[in-house]
Amino acid sequence: MGTPVSKTSVDGLHVSGWRIPEDIAKLQREDESLKSLFEKAGCENAANLCNEKYVVLNGVLYLQTNDVTRLVVPTCCRHIVLHLAHTVPWAGHLGQQKTYARISSRFHWPTLYTDVQTYCNTCAICQKTSVVSQRGKAPLHPLPVISSPFRRIAMDIVGPLERSSAGHRYILVVSDYATRYPEAFPLRSITTPKIIHALIQMFSRVGIPEEILTDQGTNFTSRLMGQLYQQLGINAIKTTPYHPQTDGLVERFNQTLKNMLRKFVADTGRDWDKWLPFVLFAYREVPQASTGFSPFELLYGWQVQGPLDLLRRGWEDPASRTEEKGIVQYVLEMRDRLERYRELAKENLQEAQKAQKRWYDQHARLRQFQPGQKVLLLLPTSSNKLLAKWQGPYTVVRKMGPVTYEIHHPDKGKAKQTYHINLLKEWRESTGKATETSLLVRKVEDVEDEGSEAGAQRQASVVSLDHLDDVKKEELQQLVNQFPALFRQRPGRTEMCQHTIHLTDPAPSRQRPYRVPERLVEPLKEEIKMMKELGVIEPSVSEWSSPMVIVPKKDGTLRVCIDFRRLNAQSKFDAYPMPRVDDLLEKIGQAQFITTLD
Repeated sequence: MGTPVSKTSVDGLHVSGWRIPEDIAKLQREDESLKSLFEKAGCENAANLCNEKYVVLNGVLYLQTNDVTRLVVPTCCRHIVLHLAHTVPWAGHLGQQKTYARISSRFHWPTLYTDVQTYCNTCAICQKTSVVSQRGKAPLHPLPVISSPFRRIAMDIVGPLERSSAGHRYILVVSDYATRYPEAFPLRSITTPKIIHALIQMFSRVGIPEEILTDQGTNFTSRLMGQLYQQLGINAIKTTPYHPQTDGLVERFNQTLKNMLRKFVADTGRDWDKWLPFVLFAYREVPQASTGFSPFELLYGWQVQGPLDLLRRGWEDPASRTEEKGIVQYVLEMRDRLERYRELAKENLQEAQKAQKRWYDQHARLRQFQPGQKVLLLLPTSSNKLLAKWQGPYTVVRKMGPVTYEIHHPDKGKAKQTYHINLLKEWRESTGKATETSLLVRKVEDVEDEGSEAGAQRQASVVSLDHLDDVKKEELQQLVNQFPALFRQRPGRTEMCQHTIHLTDPAPSRQRPYRVPERLVEPLKEEIKMMKELGVIEPSVSEWSSPMVIVPKKDGTLRVCIDFRRLNAQSKFDAYPMPRVDDLLEKIGQAQFITTLD
């Protein structure tokens, strides 16, 4: 065995020493896969077309070219070379070609290129941090064409926006799949009762739909919304998580609506709700690219009058206008017109879907997963682009549809969830030998002494007492010995004081928890476990519920806080007078010691 390079931790490698085989010539001779290469080295005319030949120098086998001599690596040492050329921070987890170029300039073995390709493809870090490629997307599956108006609708929420003068911050957007007719309702909040109230207004004008397509927002999937669907006989269709393309009709209109509002609102943005009727009319009046007709035409069978029609009517001679038609004739013509428009719109939609599929499927490929197969899942973690987005590996439970799979992830709040195949990627298991067992003499953590108390004292910050004389040091030592509970590493808890909160409204406040970023789930669990063990927190059976707020500290740990704003709003204010600053300064001006509590 080789002599360790360093007894201390090497920054970036996380090792305390290297263990490299010394007798490489012996390992080459014992390797069965290199026997044929030694035979070639004994032949003087063994050079190939690339002017490469195997030579033995000082008992070690090399591959020699015109200007480079590369050492031939035996099988037992190849994983060490691959690890150093790809995995360590000095290598940077570069791609296959760069890793191969790095190794091939110094080393060689018969299956070098294949081994590099396999090693890079099965690298766990590379798989989880790889760029999301559009080439692996599944072929497009268009939704069925709906020809009856307001049989299937889609709805979504836009916001939060700038609070308007009327107090509105959100927009409930509803779009009809048959006519592309949009509705938009300004809302102060997006609770389920508010959404139901807006839907009832729409149902009173266009009728009750058969299907409603939404995302998996809690305001759309609540029990109250489910009761409404059940009473009205509505079939609820939900999109898969993090795949808004399923609800693409309303998502695209959301973008159009925000762009239109942005061009009309004032500088403050507080009057956007006043412009909603105007921008909705503008959208409904113009023909849609997919249907060839305007939403007004497909819904009413007639083009409604707009500002341009009023202008033309003002310029034309009243005598040249067409004669007014009777009610019966108008109804018959409208019925025929609607039938003709909808048939043409259906044909146009089908042609548009075919064109979209041809364009979308240019870089798509058919992929499938089997139950029990390991996959990576693309989940949102943070806005930081350096953080991994692929999570897992997780297990495929079953295939739910042509492009949807049920995934089992026990570390999530919901153990089983359905996802689109574009959010999944095959997990490649590494079959190589564990590198750490061959490279490390011992782990960094093992450098510390075995005693937990001693280790804890060493890890704690050391306070210098050089400014104290021997008498003061002795007094301090006696003080520490007299009150050991106050100077221990583990924090304590006192019950000497209590605080009573008086409420203006005794009705309990139950708030839903905030969503925790994926990268903070496990650290949060560890923090909560530690706080429970220390007695800082305890399980609660209260009717009150306030959400947690997680604040990362500069040292990488987490600060767990509670959002008590709603509780504070219901608490009686204690008008305790704050002391004057000048009085405080006079009070402590003659003090010899000032603590952090002061």
